[in-house]
Amino acid sequence: MKQPLCPTPGKPVRLRDFDADYSDGVAGKKRAAVELQKNLKALSDLGYRLYAENSRSLLLVLQGMDTAGKDGAIRHVMLGFNPQSCQVTAFKQPGVEELAHDFLWRISRAVPRKGSVGIFNRSHYEDVLVVRVHDLVPKAEWQSRYERINLFEKMLVEGGVTIVKVFLHISKDEQRKRLQARLDDPDKRWKFSRADVEERSYWNQYQRAYETALTRCNTKYAPWHIVPANCKWYRNLIVSRILRKTLEKMAPQYPPAEEGLDKLIIR
Repeated sequence: MKQPLCPTPGKPVRLRDFDADYSDGVAGKKRAAVELQKNLKALSDLGYRLYAENSRSLLLVLQGMDTAGKDGAIRHVMLGFNPQSCQVTAFKQPGVEELAHDFLWRISRAVPRKGSVGIFNRSHYEDVLVVRVHDLVPKAEWQSRYERINLFEKMLVEGGVTIVKVFLHISKDEQRKRLQARLDDPDKRWKFSRADVEERSYWNQYQRAYETALTRCNTKYAPWHIVPANCKWYRNLIVSRILRKTLEKMAPQYPPAEEGLDKLIIR
């Protein structure tokens, strides 16, 4: 049975209904790599047109549990974009200055300018995830944030920002394997933190928090995509497909050239 990529807006999302191992019958890693390269080539052209058009922007929001592959997806898929017009922002624990403002303050400062592609590695959704699981703010505060996020995203869309939201969905067992692989490989231990193990103990609470966010902030103007991410090559392929389809729908165009250039000769 084909698994939906985008849950229906207005309907509850249950992550147990989405198989993190799902691969849609894609015939292997090699064929996926061929399609990925085609998508990257298309993204390069579309991204250049978006940059030249300079009237709209694209924002990719990546969320997922620890080890879900946010960094990996960025590393493999964003190769298609010109670094000059593409910016990655990683939202870590907020600092003193950020905490002195509304939770959306640091987010709005990182929204991509016209003609650009922006990638959020984690995002404003941390403020209805981590703060909820660890009880960092009053319940009434984080509960009010879903609607504020929807209004914020609606404002961005109306201002010319196309938002692509992707939840990288992995299983608890796959996370265990990836954390253990980091621990076993001396060259990857720098990526391992005891805090990751502590956060893993909150797995069920995070799953419920994600389900609420995926349900309440799944709108027609900024829908969520739930991408199976146990298989890394499939994850990369699907993210590239989503971005290509989105940019093709946006159909950015080169601006018109000055009149009379056909007769101009450089001497």
